Amino acid sequence: MTVLVIGAGAAGIAAARRLRDLGRDALVLEAGPRIGGRAVTDHSLGAPVDLGASWLHQAEDNPLTPLAQRLGFTLHDTAQGTNRRRRDLLLLADGSVAGEADRAAFEAAADAFDDAAEAAVAAGSPDRPLSDVVPRDGPWAATASHWLAAMINAAEAEGQSLHDYVATGLDGWNPQVQEGVGTLVARLAEGLPIRTGCAVHRLRCDAAGVTAEGPGGPWHGEAAIVTVSTGVLAAGGIVFDPALPATVQAAIAGLPLGLLSKVALRATTEAAKLGLRDFARLGRQVAGAEDSPLSWMLWPFGRDIAQAFIGGRRAWQLAAEGPAAAEVEARAELARYFGADTVSRAFPDPALVTTWGEDPLFRGAYSHAIPGQAGARALLRDAALAGGRLRLAGEATHARFAATVGGAWSSGEHAAEQVHAALA
Repeated sequence: MTVLVIGAGAAGIAAARRLRDLGRDALVLEAGPRIGGRAVTDHSLGAPVDLGASWLHQAEDNPLTPLAQRLGFTLHDTAQGTNRRRRDLLLLADGSVAGEADRAAFEAAADAFDDAAEAAVAAGSPDRPLSDVVPRDGPWAATASHWLAAMINAAEAEGQSLHDYVATGLDGWNPQVQEGVGTLVARLAEGLPIRTGCAVHRLRCDAAGVTAEGPGGPWHGEAAIVTVSTGVLAAGGIVFDPALPATVQAAIAGLPLGLLSKVALRATTEAAKLGLRDFARLGRQVAGAEDSPLSWMLWPFGRDIAQAFIGGRRAWQLAAEGPAAAEVEARAELARYFGADTVSRAFPDPALVTTWGEDPLFRGAYSHAIPGQAGARALLRDAALAGGRLRLAGEATHARFAATVGGAWSSGEHAAEQVHAALA
């Protein structure tokens, strides 16, 4: 019989490929109209724009790196060997341009943030909010916390597990994919038995096997691998019969999705790149308790695209107001650097705005562990349900490369191997 794979994101695609390699049949059921999950490349602005996963983080250890290279995809490290926190244009809280001393102070504050977290774990600190152990004083402390927590991890430091933050920290080669990460994931899905528009609302396990119920179903299999986000699982998007153990439900609740939204603007030829190099990065100092600066990357791969990133609590607030609100905020933020008239002339067309938080098929961007739940990822990874015939996968279940497409891919392969062993 067939192994059912629920969800056609990176984890589901990896699981189906691994099952095929192991000689087992798989059927991938995807609720949405497309494949790729949180890795999707959009072309509506005339050039590839990754709406979700955008980097092959820690590429030297990322399972997608050799696959991308084998298929001829073009990889480019946007940091080009420099400190990734460094900005081509960094503004101070008063709107002036930061000099070298202020740039160095910001980089030192960011280093101090990570150093303090790592030192606390090394000293045997119990798991607690990340904000409890990182520096709070100094002109750049709030900015460092904003960039490293709300922007990179999509949730503020007070809502993150100290131990999970340290365990999932990334370093090393960090390339983007010229053709798009979403394009790569879609290419890797070619030839797989995937059915889109097949939402699974109930998953029933009994002595006869596994039955997935939903519009167009039911579908029957020997086993199942569930790869949907913890946001969907926590919201009851799939009903499990019998119910998941209380420990598994608690782990799912302990790994909520944060939100990183993107706003992409296409420039006119008159913009002349605003005097900036390709892959230019912009940022500014946090100006107060309620300030949530956006981060920017302009002209990736020489394209006429400017991308804004909005993270954490502010991203959720704007998502609730709708895409137009995020575009207004992005334009106002860019005007801090170049002036409102220049931004209006350089970017006359409507923006492309992501909607990960509003989409019921995802309910956020990627996971973080809340304080006290540092072990939740391993618990979900190792949960052998229904005698090992039901496994969970996805970026939230990877204890090292969580919140990345590489982690999702590895988790799918792992789940496939565990199911194969259980059925042997």
